Amino acid sequence: MRSEWVKGRTGSNVTQMRYARSGVVTEEMAFVAAREKVEPELVRSEVARGRLVIPANVNHPRLEPKGIGIALSCKVNANIGSSAVTSDVDGELRKLGICLKHGADTVMDLSTGGDIDGIRRAIIGESPVPIGTVPIYQALQATKNVKSLTAADMIDMLEHQAKQGVDYFTIHAGVLVEHLPLVKDRITGIVSRGGSIMAQWMIEHHRQNPFYTHWDKVLEICAKYDVTISAGDGLRPGCLHDASDVAQFAELATLGELTRRAWEKDVQVMIEGPGHVPFDQIEMNVKKEMEICGEAPFYVLGPLVTDIAPGYDHITSAIGATMAGYAGAAMLCYVTPKEHLGLPNEEDVKAGLVAYKIAAHAADIARHRKGARDRDDAISRARYAFDWKEQFRLSIDPETAQSMHDETLPDEYFKNAEFCSMCGPKFCSMHINRAVEDFNAKSEEEKKAGRRSLDVVQG
Repeated sequence: MRSEWVKGRTGSNVTQMRYARSGVVTEEMAFVAAREKVEPELVRSEVARGRLVIPANVNHPRLEPKGIGIALSCKVNANIGSSAVTSDVDGELRKLGICLKHGADTVMDLSTGGDIDGIRRAIIGESPVPIGTVPIYQALQATKNVKSLTAADMIDMLEHQAKQGVDYFTIHAGVLVEHLPLVKDRITGIVSRGGSIMAQWMIEHHRQNPFYTHWDKVLEICAKYDVTISAGDGLRPGCLHDASDVAQFAELATLGELTRRAWEKDVQVMIEGPGHVPFDQIEMNVKKEMEICGEAPFYVLGPLVTDIAPGYDHITSAIGATMAGYAGAAMLCYVTPKEHLGLPNEEDVKAGLVAYKIAAHAADIARHRKGARDRDDAISRARYAFDWKEQFRLSIDPETAQSMHDETLPDEYFKNAEFCSMCGPKFCSMHINRAVEDFNAKSEEEKKAGRRSLDVVQG
């Protein structure tokens, strides 16, 4: 589809922001508008001002564009990728299939080991959703250690991945030498992989963050291929104790500066947000990002609202993600049950993604987005009508919904039965409520006939 769209896009800057600021509604903008049921001009104007991004590398022809911004529905990202311990192209493609099946809006390939190029090439070739990466991972794998890693290696890796068709980069350009002393009072220090790599590089080389010092070159590459920058939060808090501290907000201020410089070059930017934040601090964090970063789309990991639930962090973080989406976050990065414990498998990917699709949908309802509750009302009507098949169809995870129902009532007869195994045939409240419906209908008839709807006998 996009092969025809991008044919005429040549030159040093082919970004959606550049076209939007020139008054052009690109095919990608029109596609996003149709998908979101909004006017194309709304999409164009939001992209032009930097409040909406459409990650759409010109070298990703299979892409079906997605818009990420406060004016559109809340999006969900799913992370996949190999590690130095486990690397399997087919396994990552199966994870991608699960992500697509369960509605991931974007997918990040966070591979750190094995055939990273081969895995990424396969994922981009199969994916209709935007693909993001953290290029520093592959740069480090290629050089084997931080001491051998040069600034040129990092910048060259950006172009290498851009040529492959990566739609957005996480770049930890906001972690500066002067920020490192600010983490001394933390419990968990620097928990971002990219952030810790940049910190180690600066210590080893006695130089400033090369992505920061070479930011103009970064922007040149992103403009050439239309790669969106996902400004990485390398100093994000890794536990509740460390949330909203001076280190986190010092980096955020730097990201605001870099965002303004990117916009001067018509490069699209979204800002990554914190991972562990007490529930009562989440809204403040979202509002602070909007203020400091000019309302660039906020893309949050979680946040996790408690640290005591390893194995259940898809739940602890979905709670925070719902609040973040309600407060104005544009995209939620899922967390799986394996967070802090190991590399997610296919079931973990599904569990994390379903939890976050629920969170994003709940946030859209809370923000009163047009049509957000239509599906909820439809499944409620099906539930009241005991239309089990329609309930399954409208579920966020139809297979699980049906399998749970069929554990105790598997026969086809029970797909039309006016009860489930919870209440049985005699105690289903919605079945009993038919008597209330009949009473109300009779009362209305009596009112129309000028009679009292109910005789009250006292004695």
